[in-house]
Amino acid sequence: MAMWQGAMDNRGFQQGSFSSFQNSSSDEDLMDIPATAMDFSMRDDVPPLDREVGEDKSYNGGGIGYSNRIMDFLEEPIPGVGTYDDFNTIDWVREKSRDRDRHREITNKSKESTWALIHSVSDAFSGWLLMLLIGLLSGSLAGLIDISAHWMTDLKEGICTGGFWFNHEHCCWNSDHVTFEERDKCPEWNSWSQLIISTDEGAFAYIVNYFMYVLWALLFAFLAVSLVKVFAPYACGSGIPEIKTILSGFIIRGYLGKWTLVIKTITLVLAVSSGLSLGKEGPLVHVACCCGNILCHCFNKYRKNEAKRREVSYYFPLKTLWRSFFAALVAAFTLRSINPFGNSRLVLFYVEFHTPWHLFELVPFILLGIFGGLWGALFIRTNIAWCRKRKTTQLGKYPVIEVLVVTAITAILAFPNEYTRMSTSELISELFNDCGLLDSSKLCDYENRFNTSKGGELPDRPAGVGVYSAMWQLALTLILKIVITIFTFGMKIPSGLFIPSMAVGAIAGRLLGVGMEQLAYYHQEWTIFNSWCSQGADCITPGLYAMVGAAACLGGVTRMTVSLVVIMFELTGGLEYIVPLMAAAMTSKWVADALGREGIYDAHIRLNGYPFLEAKEEFAHKTLAMDVMKPRRNDPLLTVLTQDSMTVEDVETIISETTYSGFPVVVSRESQRLVGFVLRRDLIISIENARKKQDGVVSTSIIYFTEHSPPLPPYTPPTLKLRNILDLSPFTVTDLTPMEIVVDIFRKLGLRQCLVTHNGRLLGIITKKDVLKHIAQMANQDPDSILFN
Repeated sequence: MAMWQGAMDNRGFQQGSFSSFQNSSSDEDLMDIPATAMDFSMRDDVPPLDREVGEDKSYNGGGIGYSNRIMDFLEEPIPGVGTYDDFNTIDWVREKSRDRDRHREITNKSKESTWALIHSVSDAFSGWLLMLLIGLLSGSLAGLIDISAHWMTDLKEGICTGGFWFNHEHCCWNSDHVTFEERDKCPEWNSWSQLIISTDEGAFAYIVNYFMYVLWALLFAFLAVSLVKVFAPYACGSGIPEIKTILSGFIIRGYLGKWTLVIKTITLVLAVSSGLSLGKEGPLVHVACCCGNILCHCFNKYRKNEAKRREVSYYFPLKTLWRSFFAALVAAFTLRSINPFGNSRLVLFYVEFHTPWHLFELVPFILLGIFGGLWGALFIRTNIAWCRKRKTTQLGKYPVIEVLVVTAITAILAFPNEYTRMSTSELISELFNDCGLLDSSKLCDYENRFNTSKGGELPDRPAGVGVYSAMWQLALTLILKIVITIFTFGMKIPSGLFIPSMAVGAIAGRLLGVGMEQLAYYHQEWTIFNSWCSQGADCITPGLYAMVGAAACLGGVTRMTVSLVVIMFELTGGLEYIVPLMAAAMTSKWVADALGREGIYDAHIRLNGYPFLEAKEEFAHKTLAMDVMKPRRNDPLLTVLTQDSMTVEDVETIISETTYSGFPVVVSRESQRLVGFVLRRDLIISIENARKKQDGVVSTSIIYFTEHSPPLPPYTPPTLKLRNILDLSPFTVTDLTPMEIVVDIFRKLGLRQCLVTHNGRLLGIITKKDVLKHIAQMANQDPDSILFN
């Protein structure tokens, strides 16, 4: 058969029951989601549009004895018709057509009255107002999350007696007993050992602080995973794979809902504060999309059109670009007003390097790119293998235990090392830092063998004891981050990958940068140095190597290039280092692509079986539409409806015996001449609505999809005219169309199905799922691996 197989198990269509379509089938066959997600009863977050059937008593039709009049109850729109079930793909072409019709109607009416003109202006302005609200809400939530996470991270080590709501840094800002060298130590900030046993010295105090650190980490992690499991299972993970799928037209109700937003905001703070190897940048994308989706329901043109909510998906018109820029501007202004980083800047890791890079340094930068590509490929393979094990074994049934075990291991191993004990954002900031004379960090513990410095620049210096100690600690930190991130990403808590990936690269870059710096100092006479690095000059900047390494590892994991460099600009403000960043990012992508074509988010999309067509992949196989379409040879015939010869009972029988999401309409079963395509959901709603409005409609009533109907004998039951729910221009291709073109059509037009004809006769149908299965089969993959679960 040629249609989509159902997501939910639709066992039949109950006459007189309007609820049957709620569990109707999906256009993506054999959809399944975990049991926890099935318990997630939050469909009200994104309600099916205008779902309730109205109580309009008027109809155009007659009862028995008036059969010459056709009941065309679709002269007025029926609530629910034209909307979509959960786990369905939207019809982009139909949605854009409806929006154009709506806009045309508003424009025409604006010439008739002043009120209509005002309505037209408000409709045009609503997009900008929506962007303003999204920017304000997203920026406010981002600032709240940053401030809360900073405070709760410091809570694991102590508390401010001058005000418990102050984090460590803010607590010591106004203290009169702080020295510059020990600016993080002040009487107002007390560690847990000072509060419990009144001392911070000795082995017992260390044990107390150790115990409290692990205890707080476990508490935060337990609260995070419990809130996600009980209230919003969709709040777990990064959210970016699902966002990409939703933007491509797939519907996952509740994923961008209000409960998901609330729980993800709270649990993101808890997860980051627990000290796990995860970041908040990816989940913040999910939070921002939730803000946009919720606010869309305040505006009629977005609430009633699924495509309008996804304008940035298959195309990016100029008006959307400007509106996106405006929303980003408002969010940045809001974030600047909140000042969550405490440095009066919009960037998280502001850098200010005093020494320009030299052309020779492209060699170590490219080496960092190679490392980033290798790390990215290794991480993707091992993380996907672990996530697949979680999905296919008993491990997936115990998410709370898994999170607590990983948190306990992370906290126990992290506390003894100051670089793993601090938050990952603080670690990256310290690694990016360019050492100055007054820096007290161990990374800046150099031997000062100079009398003067020019322009505030410090010459390269021999490393001191603190630097060597920091190198060993950073090497251990690198190993821990590489291993523990594999098991952390994908757990049932909000978890981003940007910051952990950047941390791995920044550590590797700093280690390489210090090594290059010492080589330049002790072997200045070498040919590679003496042409551009003079004695006593500041030649090598280890912080720059850390920044390049961070970009390389992030690129290896995500396979981003241009956007990655832009992100690094946003995070650091280092605009003058575009060449090193691009060199590392491109090298990282090339190396990682040589070992595996997928980035981490694409790999998780494939692992979860989301119906997503990657626009960047080329389809180079010489197959035809007839090779992919359903039905195949020896398959049952294609299930179709005829335009003027089927009764209500016939249609209801087809609906109850099949799980397809739509049916082609033909002139007759003999001719198989295509007339159009009708959705299962629209059929069910329309028949239900007709039965409620007209008592004369019975099982023997004829359904017409034609413009006019022939005269009928007296005392014949009223007929139903359903032409208005019929798509008269379904997308069609011939049976000899190359699949390369068909795949391109599905990608660029966002089709959910395409009908296959031969000389105007209907032969079969190709769905988005069929295309995905065919691509997997051509790549020697299991076609069933793309089933949504």
